[in-house]
Amino acid sequence: MAKNIELGSAGERLAHDFLVNQGYKILEKNWRSGKAEVDLIAEINKTIIFVEVKTRRNNFFSQPEAAVNARKQQLLAKAAGDYLAQNNREGEIRFDVISIILEGTESEITHFEDAFFPYDS
Repeated sequence: MAKNIELGSAGERLAHDFLVNQGYKILEKNWRSGKAEVDLIAEINKTIIFVEVKTRRNNFFSQPEAAVNARKQQLLAKAAGDYLAQNNREGEIRFDVISIILEGTESEITHFEDAFFPYDS
């Protein structure tokens, strides 16, 4: 397995455990729709959360969350709409980003709730 895939998988496991420890129920992992993949779909207090996880070994060049650009946001929004339609779900939703710096055995996790609101361009 390529090192960047291993790093991403490790970050997603950390994010999963972090959310569960915060009381979130994980509905899906690596849910795909077309070109988009939602790393985690979770629920808390009747709100469905679409979570993008970004993991880096360091933040020398930029913070991990900076990689969630407008294009990625639009892909996530489309995937969220597809998920809601396919699962006949309605109600409150939000888009979160979990940023992880994973250096050796040390990790720094930052959870950005309501990180972005997708818009049509």
